[in-house]
Amino acid sequence: MKIFTCQHCSQLLFFENTKCEQCGHRLGYLPAIEALSALEPEGEVWRAVAAPAGLYRFCANAAFDACNWLIDSETPDTLCLACRHNRTIPDISIAQNVSRWRKFERAEHRLFYALMRLRLPLATRQEDPAQGLAFDFLADPPEGGAPVMTGHDDGVITLALAEADTVEREERRHQMHETYRTVLGHFRHEVGHYFWDRLVRDADNLDAFRDLFGDERVDYMAALQTHYEQGPPPDWRDHFISAYASTHPWEDFAETWAHYLHIVDTLETAAAFGMRVHPQGAGEARLHTDIDFDPYRAGVADLVEAWLPLTYAVNSLNRSLGQPDVYPFVLTPTAIEKMAFVHRLVHAEPRQSDRVESRQQNAGQTVAAADAAD
Repeated sequence: MKIFTCQHCSQLLFFENTKCEQCGHRLGYLPAIEALSALEPEGEVWRAVAAPAGLYRFCANAAFDACNWLIDSETPDTLCLACRHNRTIPDISIAQNVSRWRKFERAEHRLFYALMRLRLPLATRQEDPAQGLAFDFLADPPEGGAPVMTGHDDGVITLALAEADTVEREERRHQMHETYRTVLGHFRHEVGHYFWDRLVRDADNLDAFRDLFGDERVDYMAALQTHYEQGPPPDWRDHFISAYASTHPWEDFAETWAHYLHIVDTLETAAAFGMRVHPQGAGEARLHTDIDFDPYRAGVADLVEAWLPLTYAVNSLNRSLGQPDVYPFVLTPTAIEKMAFVHRLVHAEPRQSDRVESRQQNAGQTVAAADAAD
């Protein structure tokens, strides 16, 4: 994720900001030029300082403080490029639902920022009723009803609104024996299932997928039951990015996809802050990096080489504050090769265009946290 500056006063801004705290200007995000812009009122619409030739309106969800994206004032659309993918939102007459929905929208807009940066196809359900991407944000039914389950079904992603509650999400994380569970992580994981349909199944990439991830025709429900009854295989760390990835090839792909987005977006933030990691007394070149490139256009080898030093640094900083590791995962050579597969799909590159084996060897075959958590 980029950082931004106010075009009026040069104040540092962040993606979700709606007002410049220094000069007071209203702010809106223009996805077409990837800019958070200071705005000047012009009647009932706004002129963006970053793109003064046009006039804009806010997405209708801005009325609920759930969106800060702009749309062209002349379009009949009322929702922005991200919010128009919402098929169901929670009952906004309930205050708790609104506050939780806002958290979902922040995560959804960060997801769409990344998907747009990667130039991925993003048809809505209205544009493509059969294969368009849609989201249902559902609150749990009254006490006694079955809780909403997060998941993907043929282009429709369901997200349990309860996950916006930190206590509830942490409880579910413990129940699922997970090391990491976030709202943004859910969005990235579930959209991985959607793009498996689009970029693997529908794009004649099944053979290459099965070579790396296994045969997805294995009974999915039986695989889930085995995972929750018996746990992951003892050697799962050698082959998978997470324990849950070992459940089924579909979940392995979705977990790999999510981590690819984690890495690319976090590295862009690090680059925006001009971060470099050169630990004192560490002579190994693999522990040094200058994050001065665009991760959304870089190869997997460059991403991995920058990620190792960065995770050592941020995990160490968190430990100094008594917090758990920011990235409590290990990238093995197998996980990296799976990530390279995702990268090739995203960038529509042939298999031979991005080989990472030699750099894996130079990196000691493993990219890890300072010591990996269980």
